Amino acid sequence: MREEFLEEIPLDAPPEEAKELRTEVMTLNVGPQHPSTHGVLRLMVTLSGEEVLEVVPHIGYLHTGFEKTMEHRTYLQNITYTPRMDYLHSFAHDLAYALAVEKLVGAVVPPRAETIRVILNELSRLASHLVFLGTGLLDLGALTPFFYAFREREAILDLFEWVTGQRFHHNYIRIGGVKEDLPEEFVPELKKFLEVMPHRIDEYEALFAESPIFYERARGVGVIPPEVAIDLGLTGGSLRASGVNYDVRKAYPYSGYETYTFDVPLGERGDVFDRMLVRIREMRESVKIIKQALERLEPGPVRDPNPQITPPPRPLLETSMEAVIYHFKHYTEGFHPPKGEVYVPTESARGELGYYIVSDGGSMPYRVKVRAPSFVNLQSLPYACKGEQVPDMVAIIASLDPVMGDVDR
Repeated sequence: MREEFLEEIPLDAPPEEAKELRTEVMTLNVGPQHPSTHGVLRLMVTLSGEEVLEVVPHIGYLHTGFEKTMEHRTYLQNITYTPRMDYLHSFAHDLAYALAVEKLVGAVVPPRAETIRVILNELSRLASHLVFLGTGLLDLGALTPFFYAFREREAILDLFEWVTGQRFHHNYIRIGGVKEDLPEEFVPELKKFLEVMPHRIDEYEALFAESPIFYERARGVGVIPPEVAIDLGLTGGSLRASGVNYDVRKAYPYSGYETYTFDVPLGERGDVFDRMLVRIREMRESVKIIKQALERLEPGPVRDPNPQITPPPRPLLETSMEAVIYHFKHYTEGFHPPKGEVYVPTESARGELGYYIVSDGGSMPYRVKVRAPSFVNLQSLPYACKGEQVPDMVAIIASLDPVMGDVDR
């Protein structure tokens, strides 16, 4: 290669002619085991020098077959699988699945349970955005924000551990409500966290949004115009960063979100900078929603009292034969929703998350299909990366915030 280059440019050539370097188009593999791909995502990247000519995502390295597996489990047993699809915002999948089954079976969720769901769902959104912020900036070489973000995330996981006993896969939201009531220490500790969190968000913005280095790395990079974002089916922060005002919590309210006051942050250019900034502003709105939910958290039941939907309390098994029968039927066979189909959309940290369930009248779903936002959002990657540089491609992947469990399912 070097000998050919020397033959083409004579030693006595003018300086400007000698500066012209020949480039060759090459195709490289990025992933599937690469930290900047945020999971087992494989990218076939066609390059001309440092310029990205084409990106072809290859998925399926984490394929788990959850949707098909759920068709061979009872409705109650499927709660085990839902949080494992999006392990960063696991409460979103739990809630979306529960809402779909509740619509199918006609369950009535008590007000206290609805409020608890909103609190935990928004806390989980905060935890997910903190991972997005910390790891996204880490991809750009900023190490400090990672430690700041994970400091608050650990506090949120501690709150989850008090409520559910788990830090990741909670198995807490149930058909007709939640597994059990909140522990006594949860609300006081949550209030302490909410007092601190707005100041922490200020720190995050001071660390990166006002940084001239980040501004140069992110502004004007990976631009997705609003019309392209809509055509590609983008949802969530990636869509709103392009200026499209669509949030499922506003468009199709669920769990009482229509009664909460919060704003939908929007971007202007649809670049990496806006996608980062929109999610930071969403964190402020989540704090606002949680504070409102705490004010309306009144005592009351947390499960649908219908014994055909909710297993009887364990102490009742000692005195009631009918309770024993219901308990046995719940955990061996499950309940039987009427024949029909249902789709319920929700707003996860990555966009519109919906569960489509078909019932044939049996104790197991006939069909389960998950509308996972990471899967749909990922198809914008080839468009956003075309014409950018290799380091910009890494920033664009981070700004789309994909979770590969949400993609492969």
